[in-house]
Amino acid sequence: MEMVNVRYIVNDVDRAIAFYRDHLGFTVAMHPAPSFAMLSRGNLRLLLNAAGGPGGASQPMPDGSVPEPGGWNRIQIEVEDLEGVVYKLKTAGQAFRNEIVKGMGGSQILLRDPSGNLVELFESGRR
Repeated sequence: MEMVNVRYIVNDVDRAIAFYRDHLGFTVAMHPAPSFAMLSRGNLRLLLNAAGGPGGASQPMPDGSVPEPGGWNRIQIEVEDLEGVVYKLKTAGQAFRNEIVKGMGGSQILLRDPSGNLVELFESGRR
């Protein structure tokens, strides 16, 4: 599989790096400036840009709207033991948007990063 890039706008790049590295197993591929970092996990590259920072990803649109963190879009990370992972993250003080939801394909929960961007943690029901 080819590398997939996802860009998240964050309020604080250093806080976001610590969150993704320490809690979700990402590694820092580069952090050349306070306003940008590239993290990786498997075939996923996560590009972190500071809201309002320099560079093209944070620039206002012609109508004046600016990129903001949060919303409903998210990356999905598959885990083996969702309840165990959630317990560990809650113990570490991490915030969730909801509780575990069980569906036909498996179980999921929405974890918030420090800027409010979502990470879906998913455990497949197919084993």
